[in-house]
Amino acid sequence: MFCILAFFILAILGIFSATHRELAKEAFKCVTKRVTFRPCDTGFKDKMQSHIVGTLITKSLPLAKFVNKNFELLSWIFFLTTIASIFWAGNGIYNFYIYGNCNGLVASGFCAFDPTGENNKSSSISSYCVAENIKQNNVSIENVDLSVFPTHNEQAENKIVFIGCYNCDYTRKAYPVVKKLLLENPNISYTFAHYPVKAETLYLLPIGYCAYKSDKEKYWQLNDILFGNSKEKNANPEEVDKILSELGYNLSDIKACTQSQETKKAIMKQRIELEKTGIYGTPLVFVNEVGLVGPKPYRVYNFMLNGIWEIKINKK
Repeated sequence: MFCILAFFILAILGIFSATHRELAKEAFKCVTKRVTFRPCDTGFKDKMQSHIVGTLITKSLPLAKFVNKNFELLSWIFFLTTIASIFWAGNGIYNFYIYGNCNGLVASGFCAFDPTGENNKSSSISSYCVAENIKQNNVSIENVDLSVFPTHNEQAENKIVFIGCYNCDYTRKAYPVVKKLLLENPNISYTFAHYPVKAETLYLLPIGYCAYKSDKEKYWQLNDILFGNSKEKNANPEEVDKILSELGYNLSDIKACTQSQETKKAIMKQRIELEKTGIYGTPLVFVNEVGLVGPKPYRVYNFMLNGIWEIKINKK
């Protein structure tokens, strides 16, 4: 068993050292004999055992004796540990590629392939644009009335629901990724819901509602502009008025609409529906009923859209 373990280790070290490459070749010869149930006659095991024990003698005689006596058992332990480590690393690579997270769908924890946790950060709804690692949670749009939100191509079979804040970094990072997905897959129902986790964008709620009510096509242009704008401009009502005018909206009509009781009721209704999703951070993106919090790589949303992987949604 030591030959197999040594081959794994020496094969990696051999990438950087000619000496280790020669040892790796010896280990490989021994491995090929062991896997075909033939004795290893290269003397590799004895040579390496003598080298390891000889090195340990200079450090600790009791330890050297222990290793020499239990060399085969220790080889098995290290071999099984190596196999487990390879499996764990492989599982992490797979999860990262498919879900954008080493630990699986919407799971927290350190990921060596995303050490800063950028794919799993979100803006908490309980504070203003504070980054935090998301926690395992169930989110759903099963009982949500999406008809109260701006929706494009609502009859399409595939659906994307994007919930986010115009001025929060993680939403702004996810938005162009989702837009790319929409451009490459035009036959998708797309719903957008503004969830202002930053107080300075609260005033945009009635403006967005009225802009969509007034002209649906122009609304989507407005949405793109607000996500492309600087956060400072989005926080300035005068700058937003300029954008509305440039898009051809009648400012007087928009302002009158934002003050109406109908609009206030509609905004309240939207908030109630969004709370039903179980939202705890933005961006929250649903692709065909499955929701992910945090800005995921394009491939993750694309896998979801094309059914590369399926997840059973836990009912609350």
